Amino acid sequence: MKFFSGKIMVGFTLGLLALGISSFMWFTAHNSHSGKPTPSVTPSSIPPDLLTEHNSKLASEPGNELKVEPPAQIPTVAYEGQIEHIFFHPLIAYPELAFDGDSLSKGYDDWFVTVKEFKKILDSLYAKQYVLIDIRSLYEEKQNAGKTEIKSKSLKLPPGKKPLVLSIDDLNYYTYMRENGNVFRLVLDKQGEIAAYSVTPQGEESVSRDNEIIPILDDFVKLHPDFSVDGAKGTIALTGYEGILGYRTDQLNSPDFEKNKAAVLPVIQQLKDTGWTFASHGYGHLDAAKVTFDRFSKDTSRWIKEVEPLIGPTNIYIFPFGSKVLPGDPKYTFLLDSGFRMFCSVGPAPYLMVSTDSVRMDRRHIDGIAFHDQKKRLLPLFDVNEVIDERRPSYEKPSVNK
Repeated sequence: MKFFSGKIMVGFTLGLLALGISSFMWFTAHNSHSGKPTPSVTPSSIPPDLLTEHNSKLASEPGNELKVEPPAQIPTVAYEGQIEHIFFHPLIAYPELAFDGDSLSKGYDDWFVTVKEFKKILDSLYAKQYVLIDIRSLYEEKQNAGKTEIKSKSLKLPPGKKPLVLSIDDLNYYTYMRENGNVFRLVLDKQGEIAAYSVTPQGEESVSRDNEIIPILDDFVKLHPDFSVDGAKGTIALTGYEGILGYRTDQLNSPDFEKNKAAVLPVIQQLKDTGWTFASHGYGHLDAAKVTFDRFSKDTSRWIKEVEPLIGPTNIYIFPFGSKVLPGDPKYTFLLDSGFRMFCSVGPAPYLMVSTDSVRMDRRHIDGIAFHDQKKRLLPLFDVNEVIDERRPSYEKPSVNK
């Protein structure tokens, strides 16, 4: 067993995190509608066959392939320090909808970041010499006498660089998200690159590469190729209960199911081709520690049945709510038997443990709660006072003495 850790996670700190994270269930599981009027142009008003034709055509047209010049080869050295893993939810593209004083405004203030904040965080991470790595580069699977064994891999980076794993939870674009300031879905733009489709608060359709994590980070790496090791970007953790990436692939009996499936597949392929990987976030966004084994196993099996055929196999499981189950728990064993090997939860500091059958890693949540409660802990990554958006309801002007 090989163990890597920063500080051992303090129990009461995780308890506070879990208490806060559990409130996010109200968003993901129970707020399919916020009561807010739907814009005059909605995702459902765009025929799936038009999306399919658009995405497939762009993916296949000559000249639309992503052209990235390979970075010059530079020497690398073995890295032995801590490995940071941070995660976000989809960005707030329209703060005027997220922070409008309705019943969901507090949740948006707690659990999301704005476009402005994300861009400033990227600038800080780059200035502090972090580089993106693929989470799968930390371990490898080997077969030994018919059994799968996990081995840690040596991490090599350019001198002076620090590794960073980035993940995004719930990039599904649930109904409540589309009504409260997030974008509606990922699409391919006219150049065949990933962009975000939404309807603005003024009711106008928008396809942009400047208001969601995926295209913003793609463009940042184009500008700063040394921010990524071997083209790595991040891991997208998906549920399934309202489809994926903004497409209703959960409605298996809908006459539009095949069209939605055909529309999302070119988007998935482009994400894979440009350094993005996928993880399971459970089908129904359940708290693994709280639900029964029967419900948990059925939920996992449904995700494998409905989501995995779209995104392809993955051995990464990211627990919803920052919850977790540990080795020895029947639910953990079931996940192993289902093919998962990397398990990610939430913690206040870097934590990575590689054992013979699996890997466990903690992630820092980057959001309004962290901005308020973990300013000092976040300083190795960024200064909250320098990145926070003044449009937040909880915004407090930094003191001149700080």
